Amino acid sequence: MLSWMIEAGLWPQILTVDSSVILLVSSLFTSALTAAFGLGGGVIMLALLVNFLPVAVVIPVHGVIQAGSNCSRALLLRKHIVWPIIGYFFIGAVVGALLGGQFVVALPEGILLAILGTFILYIVWGPKPKAIKQGKLSHIVGGILITFSTMFIGATGPLAMALLPRKEMLSKQISATHGTLMIVQHGLKIVIFSALGFQFKEWAVFLLMMLGTGFIGTYSGRSILQRLPQHYFQYALTAILTLLAIKMLFDAALLLL
Repeated sequence: MLSWMIEAGLWPQILTVDSSVILLVSSLFTSALTAAFGLGGGVIMLALLVNFLPVAVVIPVHGVIQAGSNCSRALLLRKHIVWPIIGYFFIGAVVGALLGGQFVVALPEGILLAILGTFILYIVWGPKPKAIKQGKLSHIVGGILITFSTMFIGATGPLAMALLPRKEMLSKQISATHGTLMIVQHGLKIVIFSALGFQFKEWAVFLLMMLGTGFIGTYSGRSILQRLPQHYFQYALTAILTLLAIKMLFDAALLLL
């Protein structure tokens, strides 16, 4: 079955059955974890993907997963989206995606791994991004910088959150608008990588399966995880993400030496 799908161009040769099973289970778990505790499932999934796929493949594949996972949130809360923020962000995001596309294909795998490892360590241990002074210009500039960054580091949810005037917004507005911001930047990333020649078709079946398990994890796993102490998960995930990031930096050093 798998060999037939590979021959038909519907499954990538570099993705083994064992790797796909592990990633599908991870998608279910990370989605449930994010739904239950509000943790960065995107960062966790990014760190896991790097262990099974070449880093040049990870960013576009992760972009589809993130765009899909945010679609349900944005659709369910569409009445609460603050569209002016989205509009100005989109203007900057187009520029950022075009600029990022010029650089991402030229960077060696070792450099990309080092960027990802450093970013994950910052998200885990560094200070959380502070709210940015709000205005049309800040949303445009933020769109440029964040979308440029997502071409290299993928999980820019915390950076996008810093763009929102959270003290002035209702919780549903924050969730809906943030989800839409993520769809914009990851959607543009998909367009740019498609233009650069990435073959999304051969990843389509796997990505649909990942989105399916993520959906199941969000709606069924949440009730189970909410019964368990949150701080134990936070400690464990901090340790796991730190070790994965250090491994990325070690692998990057081996590639660059």
